[in-house]
Amino acid sequence: MPSEPGRPPAPPAEPGQPRERPGEARPGAGAPDRPQGTPARPGQAAPTPPQAAPTPPPAGSPAVPPGAPTRPQPDPAGPGAAPLPVPGAPGRDGRDRRDGAERRDDAESIPGGFRRSDVEVRSYDEVRRARREVNEGGRLVIREPGRVIVRENDRTFIRHDETERFRSLDRDARVERRGRDVVTIIDRPGGDQIVTVVDEDGRLLRRSRRARDGREVVLIDNTFEGRPRPIARDVVVLPPPEIRIPRERYVVEAERADEGLIYETLTAPPVAPVERRYTLDEVRSSPSLRARMRSVDIDTITFETGSWQVAPDQARRLAAIAEAIRRAVEHNPQEVFLIEGHTDAVGSEVDNLSLSDRRAQEVAAVLTRDFRVPPENLTTQGYGEQYLKVNTQEANRENRRVTARRITPLIQQQAGRP
Repeated sequence: MPSEPGRPPAPPAEPGQPRERPGEARPGAGAPDRPQGTPARPGQAAPTPPQAAPTPPPAGSPAVPPGAPTRPQPDPAGPGAAPLPVPGAPGRDGRDRRDGAERRDDAESIPGGFRRSDVEVRSYDEVRRARREVNEGGRLVIREPGRVIVRENDRTFIRHDETERFRSLDRDARVERRGRDVVTIIDRPGGDQIVTVVDEDGRLLRRSRRARDGREVVLIDNTFEGRPRPIARDVVVLPPPEIRIPRERYVVEAERADEGLIYETLTAPPVAPVERRYTLDEVRSSPSLRARMRSVDIDTITFETGSWQVAPDQARRLAAIAEAIRRAVEHNPQEVFLIEGHTDAVGSEVDNLSLSDRRAQEVAAVLTRDFRVPPENLTTQGYGEQYLKVNTQEANRENRRVTARRITPLIQQQAGRP
């Protein structure tokens, strides 16, 4: 996959292709971001030895036949919506806080093969112990808490539970099943509702904000002509855009930028014409498409090796990013920002892809918990080691980071032009 604009080039690879196969560790690879036996640098945690053998998660979820048609429903609260167990935290009596009903088993599966208890995973050791690999129709499918990694036709991609971040932020979220789709509804003060629709595979179909008077504004429509596009067609290859601004204003380093430049970057129009509306999955999968939008490299925070946790002292450094996004959303409530996660080049591709995706999601959660950024205006994606800031195969803390990018002009109806 080509390097992102403004980054040193990575080793050659075709768009959408990894440099390493899933589960195929480099010689001596242990914890992600660092080879086994490599001493930790000052101020960094020592690596954790790999587990002897993964233990599969509890089974019991019925499989859904592949290829079944799906379609988002316009009114998830209408007749026929069957309520699912709410993933609320239990009270002291062991009952659900919201309605007093007995909690269902946390291991119960939800669409996409995810589990309700996945949101509680806190260490990479837990992820590895629960990971399992299966071959499904010629595809290598790796399942782990909150994530599914698939290798298909020489392309590797990661999909996460689109409702996990919302469930972790609001334990009173309502979950309803409509046909083959599942709808998560979060009530907001003032009467607004945030509605997220996913299909039987856990793939996001639509996210919208519904006002108290019934008016609904679609923030993310991840369908093409009303249906999800085949995953194999998600990669869009476009000519590289002509960058007519200084490179340091195209990819902005947050540590060296003032609040004005960060806000300008996160509200800027595309640097090249955008001819049509793209799906969110197309944006996530296509570096040449994302390259049409400027980005902020959030190098004010980095991560310990093998970790996605944001330390409290580093969380405070997200204030300028959060303020810029909040201001943008106040001006246009339909704005959507992609938070991208990255790792260094040490470790297996599967480990790094999973870890980077968790880093992106954790930063998005911190922006909401600590700075009140509306969660529905954020979406996340991990890219593993594909876009190195420092072009090295060695352990490097600068490569363990996140990036923020406005993607509104790419995914909404109006074509964005520079």
